[in-house]
Amino acid sequence: MAEAYLKEMASESFDTYSAGIEPGSLNQIVVDVMKTDGIDISANKVNSVNEFLDQKIKFDYVVTVCDETSAEKCPYFPGNGKRLHWGFEDPSSINGSIEDRINQTIQIRDQIKRRVKEFLLNIVISKDNDM
Repeated sequence: MAEAYLKEMASESFDTYSAGIEPGSLNQIVVDVMKTDGIDISANKVNSVNEFLDQKIKFDYVVTVCDETSAEKCPYFPGNGKRLHWGFEDPSSINGSIEDRINQTIQIRDQIKRRVKEFLLNIVISKDNDM
């Protein structure tokens, strides 16, 4: 979700990548919830973080979104990129009725969207202060 929002809000300023520690398939509830906000991620590929580590891509920013209980599993990316950790609950870990899972995923989506907006605003403010 964070990758999709960053692409939506600032694709001209960033090359974005998204990967999981243990990639699987897209969560259909996440796909549906993102569609309600006008973003179609249904064709996205679920990548392994190892694909990017193997390519030795130099990142300016590495944002991890592991929830706090999984934070110790978040990967380490070598290099000088700024590391940010945004802890969010993993929508695939939500239990309950389909309605409960949808509602909680919407809350997570909205938290991620706000965090991406804050990140972009802070970059703009930082650049303005450098001038």
